[in-house]
Amino acid sequence: MGYTDRAAAGRALGAELEHLRASLPLVLGLPRGGVPVAAAVRDVIGGDLDILLVRKLGVPWQPELAMGAIGEDGTLVRNPDVLAQSRVPAVEFDRVEARERAELERRRTMWRGDAAPIPIAGRTLVIVDDGMATGATVVVACRVARLRRPERIVVAVPVSSPEAVRRVEGEADEVICPLVPESLGGVGSAFRDFHQLADDEVTDLLR
Repeated sequence: MGYTDRAAAGRALGAELEHLRASLPLVLGLPRGGVPVAAAVRDVIGGDLDILLVRKLGVPWQPELAMGAIGEDGTLVRNPDVLAQSRVPAVEFDRVEARERAELERRRTMWRGDAAPIPIAGRTLVIVDDGMATGATVVVACRVARLRRPERIVVAVPVSSPEAVRRVEGEADEVICPLVPESLGGVGSAFRDFHQLADDEVTDLLR
């Protein structure tokens, strides 16, 4: 099984999410690649479409290891286990946070402009990406979203490694993924067209 492109993957995911239609879900795409998938999901199940802007705070000497994460409106999640093991000084943590906040703000201005995010509190959220290799980004997204008190968090991705699914199941109320190969050579291998999305493609989809 594979997908023609991200939109086709979103339509396939939408068919698996029909049980959420009555809840008028808030479908949140993770930019960039998750946005066309999320837009196609919303076309199938209805509800609202928005983006979930998050940035991982990587340990300075091991950037892939998340010592925390940030979202919009000053949201901050710390990872106490990683902070205890890595002993990152407070000044270094603040420096990484400031850099990532600047990037998050750049993306917010580009994709949202003056518009406020759609409120999350009390909603059924469907967090969508174009795939999960490690699941780290989606874990961060779930933790940031959870602080805004949604009723329920559903993660929906077209393809994932088994390890990532297990990791994200600990953060979300439900995980939907139709394609979980035993060995994932890379998320892009599940798509015929997996081009790098440009910023303006995301902007057009959000309009």
